[in-house]
Amino acid sequence: METLIGEGKTKQVFSYEDNLVLLKFKDSITAGDGARLDILSGKGVLNAQTSALFFRLLERNNIKTHYVGMFDDRTMIARKLKMIPVEVVLRNIATGSIVKRLPIKEGEVFNPPIIEFFLKDDSRHDPMLNYSHLEYFKLMSRKDAEEIESIMLKANEVMKDAVSKAGLVLYDFKLEFGKNEKNELIVGDEISLDSMRVREPNTNRILDKDLYRKGADLNTVKSAYEEFLSRIEKVI
Repeated sequence: METLIGEGKTKQVFSYEDNLVLLKFKDSITAGDGARLDILSGKGVLNAQTSALFFRLLERNNIKTHYVGMFDDRTMIARKLKMIPVEVVLRNIATGSIVKRLPIKEGEVFNPPIIEFFLKDDSRHDPMLNYSHLEYFKLMSRKDAEEIESIMLKANEVMKDAVSKAGLVLYDFKLEFGKNEKNELIVGDEISLDSMRVREPNTNRILDKDLYRKGADLNTVKSAYEEFLSRIEKVI
């Protein structure tokens, strides 16, 4: 393994070859902006494999990502990007923070989907940003924000279709973006059950990190992550 150049709550970043880095997925699972932390053995492998599947899916549908390949079962080879510290969330069905912040009922369907920008700042609980905030903090231009919204909508169609083929419903998901040496916007970070909500239709059974947020034991959480990966491996 090369030199550690960065570390977050769930991943480590190592230097690699020219313009490439290694992303090693850790077994940690967190909630409440890091206030709750546990080690879920094997989660890093599950999230790395899940992310690889979705990145390959997006690439096949002409959505540029940082994904290059796998170094080992929990480590991804990725293009080096200048990451933008903004989380972009697309919501198809209401759940989570949006039903706490706004007069929206759990389960309301958004057509078209709602897209929101949040500053990555645990100390401020990731505040929501609008175009003016994004420009004021020099995070991205309005044109970049509009391009990201277009990419989010395209990614949603691709991912929603794959999740549906796996017999599940994609409620929402989060993507992060960076820029390459050509100043192109590229999807980075990860695409896993840490960053999306999926439910079984009819029963609304949860298969994502909301299980952990709601206090489920670690074995139940891991079982859901394993089941989701098994399901999408058959359709992606």
